[in-house]
Amino acid sequence: MTVKAALKSQAVETPSWAYGNSGTRFKVFAQPGVPRTPQEKLDDAARVHEHTGVAPSVALHIPWDRVEGAEGYAALAAYAKERGLRLGAINANVFQDDDYKLGSVTHPDPAVRRKALAHLMECVDIMDATGSRDLKLWFSDGTNYPGQDDIRERQDRLAEALGAVYERLGEGQRMLLEYKLFEPAFYHMDVPDWGTAYAHCLRLGDRAQVVVDTGHHAPGTNIEFIVAVLLREGKLGGFDFNSRFYADDDLMVGAADPFQLFRLMYEVVRGGGFGRDVAFMLDQCHNIEPKIPAIIRSVMNVQEATAKALLVDREALAAAQREGDVLGANAVLMDAYNTDVRPLLAEVREEMGLDPDPMAAYRRSGWAERIVAERVGGTQAGWGA
Repeated sequence: MTVKAALKSQAVETPSWAYGNSGTRFKVFAQPGVPRTPQEKLDDAARVHEHTGVAPSVALHIPWDRVEGAEGYAALAAYAKERGLRLGAINANVFQDDDYKLGSVTHPDPAVRRKALAHLMECVDIMDATGSRDLKLWFSDGTNYPGQDDIRERQDRLAEALGAVYERLGEGQRMLLEYKLFEPAFYHMDVPDWGTAYAHCLRLGDRAQVVVDTGHHAPGTNIEFIVAVLLREGKLGGFDFNSRFYADDDLMVGAADPFQLFRLMYEVVRGGGFGRDVAFMLDQCHNIEPKIPAIIRSVMNVQEATAKALLVDREALAAAQREGDVLGANAVLMDAYNTDVRPLLAEVREEMGLDPDPMAAYRRSGWAERIVAERVGGTQAGWGA
């Protein structure tokens, strides 16, 4: 596959919640024109896809995107299709109810665990109705103090819940397990790292895969090593792309360290993950920047990192590595990273019938002004703070 063909085939999934009011634990700043319904979120996502050509799917978050019954979700999927989209991963939410203060599927109270498991099963039901492939699971479960609960028993409870959900998956459906080093639990998280997620997924089977959120690691962690290992083991299910300076900042992907994004994408290309089953998803909370332009820019950042990764002269790199040419090998990577790929991507977009500058095209479209004028009244979508 040529570089241009690979770039044209790329697909970046955008998150429904990024179109709503979202931000930090301390404050969410509301913006005019923010969607009030899942349908309006899809309308905005359609604009992103219209201008980038590579954002054809939208992840849903339940209950933030809940509609009534299987018929409602089927109708939502039809609504997406009419706008040139499809519904992507279904994200469960077992972290916002008061009952989950001490955990969800790992909670010491069996009644709370049953409630959480019922929600996860509901999400699989939604997948059946929407035709979604992936169930994405992130657990806020953990403890704040030594001795608060039995760490090993919590792993047993987690394994039991994951096993039940895995058995419920239908044909062609996958479970994607996310991990997070800390927050909201500060003594220990029940799924704190890729090794824990990998261990659970390995026990479950082939349809259980690990999600790498680029903001969920300790400072200095070599995330591309994790990507390489998971790809080698056939256990990399997808990414949640964002950027971090300090913690789980959920900033635009590539904003903090574009070189890291390039290194990640190189390992994806090198490991055969590009164009296969690895899901490239955004997980971002746009608090002070306009929602839709920020998402367009994020998609473009992924495209640029991918283009650079595809331009690495792998034969020259392999030769330098065989010869032990440390500086030569590094130079091959740096040559690709330092290449200005914006003209290449402009050509790709023109060949796809798109404007070569998605940001300028969006500004000219008048969509931002239109939604501010039309979306008056009702309750804006968001998760509050």
